[in-house]
Amino acid sequence: MFLSKSFPPAEAIRSSHLHAYLRLPSYQVSSSTYSPLDRFSFRKASEFGNADKCRSTDHKITGVCDPSLVHVAITLDVEYLRGSIAAVHSILQHSLCPENVFFHFLVSDTDLETLVRSTFPQLKFKAYYFDPAIVRNLISSSVRQALEQPLNYARNYLADLLEPCVRRVIYLDSDLVVVDDIAKLWSTNLGSRTIGAPEYCHANFTKYFTSGFWSAERFSGTFKGRKPCYFNTGVMVIDLVKWRRVGYTKRIERWMEIQKTDRIYELGSLPPFLLVFAGRVAPIEHRWNQHGLGGDNVRGSCRGLHPGPVSLLHWSGSGKPWDRLDSRRPCPLDALWAPYDLYRHSH
Repeated sequence: MFLSKSFPPAEAIRSSHLHAYLRLPSYQVSSSTYSPLDRFSFRKASEFGNADKCRSTDHKITGVCDPSLVHVAITLDVEYLRGSIAAVHSILQHSLCPENVFFHFLVSDTDLETLVRSTFPQLKFKAYYFDPAIVRNLISSSVRQALEQPLNYARNYLADLLEPCVRRVIYLDSDLVVVDDIAKLWSTNLGSRTIGAPEYCHANFTKYFTSGFWSAERFSGTFKGRKPCYFNTGVMVIDLVKWRRVGYTKRIERWMEIQKTDRIYELGSLPPFLLVFAGRVAPIEHRWNQHGLGGDNVRGSCRGLHPGPVSLLHWSGSGKPWDRLDSRRPCPLDALWAPYDLYRHSH
């Protein structure tokens, strides 16, 4: 059952004794003497409990298939780990029912699971190993090397990676914080659509594809009869039942194969999503993706907020708040990310 009541985010920040959280089978932790993770140390997060308005405490969540769960998928990798931890922390702080949130972490290094457990000892989560070899031969060079990382493409495979009983998932990037109750985003009505996301129809859609794409009817014709708008794939609500039924993963892979031979776009994992879904997206309020706070893909310059209310702040672009804060050259809005940072500095 979806929550419909609206409330100020501050009401959702609460700390209380937690019941035992579900623990799913773990991967074996590597026994190697050194790991890139050795340079990471995070403070243990405060404990969070459900508000009285949540489902009766008599209801014991039985596993990942429990219908009362809100499912959130996030990638975990060494480069963006600090951001992922802050994102999880923000969701817990602003959720009215944090015990009902289940995190699906997409990883290529299973050691990360241990780090998450030590930072959030009672978190409901499961790690899913994503083999980089699945997409390595499909990835083309991009305007920024970070966009070429295989884990960026793991979102394409959520329908295969997650349990069949998981019928819907919220996918979130690692460079954002949520400042509202995630249950509101979860309750989005997708109607007949497979994905929902904030759309930006005033953006210049043509720039996401090469001139060769637009001049070839066999490519540009894919948008015939559609009114395609740009949307950012860092915040999406996905109907996994519809995705599996239609087989959207194969459709995305097909465009990636075409890109290898015809060079129809310059940006990493976004254009294949636009090719398959643009003009077929259930629109979500812009408050759920105040994106672009990381500046452009080259300089990462400072940017301000878009007009209107804010439920999610997203540092898409090349400038990340943790890097700018550490270098003592932060942008003004980076101060809104800092309270969720659990990274423990060595000095």
